[in-house]
Amino acid sequence: MSEDIKPVPYTPLTARELEDLRYARSLLENPGFAARLTSALGAPIERGFKMLPKGWHTTLDKTVRVALERALDVALVTLTDKRPRKSSEIFHKIAVGASGGLGGVFGFATLAIELPISTAIMLRSIADIARSEGHELTDIRVRLNCLEVFALGDTGKTSEAGKSAYWAVRAAMRTLVEDAAISLTKKGAAQKTAPAVMRLVSSIASRFGVVVSEEAAAKAVPIVGAAAGAVVNVLFIDHFQNMARGHFIIKRLEKKYGEGAIQSAYLHLK
Repeated sequence: MSEDIKPVPYTPLTARELEDLRYARSLLENPGFAARLTSALGAPIERGFKMLPKGWHTTLDKTVRVALERALDVALVTLTDKRPRKSSEIFHKIAVGASGGLGGVFGFATLAIELPISTAIMLRSIADIARSEGHELTDIRVRLNCLEVFALGDTGKTSEAGKSAYWAVRAAMRTLVEDAAISLTKKGAAQKTAPAVMRLVSSIASRFGVVVSEEAAAKAVPIVGAAAGAVVNVLFIDHFQNMARGHFIIKRLEKKYGEGAIQSAYLHLK
């Protein structure tokens, strides 16, 4: 062990599993999406917020909700492939980047068309990552965990309780995911409009909408254009791919050791 890596108090994890957890933490605790956008564009995205059309909040809220409802349809119907294989993040980046070019040219006006498409592509990539970490996509809870990744918009900060925002979001989502899973298990996809499922979608939408607003603001900056619009979308999916990788590494370790042991080890990592 190198001198700059502090040992973790007693944990049942092997050395390799501890390194996996350290990698997951590095992904989940990185700077948020807005900071990455500002760095990539060389300009603060606050400029873009000032250029968004009047009443954009209402349009954005509706579009985010529609995008997640369609993503839920994708999760319930198409995420069933059991074959374990390496994930293909680059393919999904190319697909989302292509849709981002349209947003770069026409800006906020195309959000209602582009966001549901890019969200569905991102969900496929998230599921691809979950499967590569050994999770069964036939399990309704795993599919809802894929959707849950959209709530992990900005986990690179500390909550008031002193814990990382990642665990705060996990705690907030736990009962919602479980209630939705029970509802969908009883009656299948027909229950996608059940109150428990809609509560989950609403909670995810409130968090996902923050990141979507940052993406929309970045594309509103005049210098963006089609090429930079594609770059913004690639950063968009890259952010959630990182969140997915970290999330499903942790879920993999939790299956073996339990959430308490993994959370304790995570919070002790330096």
